[in-house]
Amino acid sequence: MILKNLFTVSAFTTLMLAASAFVQKEEIRETKPVFPSENNGFAVLELFTSEGCSSCPPADELMGQIEKEYRNRPVYILSYHVDYWNRMAWKDRFSSAENSQRQQWYSRLLQSQTYTPQLVVNGREEFVGSERNSIENALQNVLFDTKNTSVNLSAKISQKTVTVNYKTAATDPQNKLLISLVERKSSTQVGGGENEGHRLQHWQIVHQQNNISLKDAPEGMTNFKLPENFSPENWEVIGFIQNLKTGIISGAAKTAVQ
Repeated sequence: MILKNLFTVSAFTTLMLAASAFVQKEEIRETKPVFPSENNGFAVLELFTSEGCSSCPPADELMGQIEKEYRNRPVYILSYHVDYWNRMAWKDRFSSAENSQRQQWYSRLLQSQTYTPQLVVNGREEFVGSERNSIENALQNVLFDTKNTSVNLSAKISQKTVTVNYKTAATDPQNKLLISLVERKSSTQVGGGENEGHRLQHWQIVHQQNNISLKDAPEGMTNFKLPENFSPENWEVIGFIQNLKTGIISGAAKTAVQ
């Protein structure tokens, strides 16, 4: 009888919590702030993730949701798959040592731990990549930041390469232009590690990233090797200007591959 009563109380509590969550969701939806125009702020979201990490799929899923919700806004998502989880019985096919090194650079710069899923916003602050409220608040803050340095990009397929032309007004010698070739969506059936047996969905996967000095070349072009089974409609190029001393990102843009 005691067990039955406990179940009854538990069921009632669960129902009340669900109702409360629904009301809160509706309130949040109704009070969602007005977005600025594209001429104002921008947001670069860099997610460090891995197929070998059981905490990462919710963060990957959240990036997919944000990409959809902010599709017509100046929000640029880049997912870097790190390689240090590969020793845990599953090798992430999207991972690279360069991605891990970039995360370690942020760790030193932001004085944070190295973990997954980790999200860095505009090179300024970091969060757990699945904490939606923190990320939404950060998005609203940076989207109303009017200090945006223009970046112009165009990308075309040429034989076995993707050629990207760029032009920017950035003049600080500490700035570099990071241009990434990004796969918009993919999935993997995981056969080992913490996510064994699960099909994982990924969004905005960084495959290649070129680091360009703007000291003497604010305008030019850079090339990427054409990936296997390349389909232009599922790929894009994202570029952003970053100060290597402070980590702050001062401008960003993206372009389709034609």
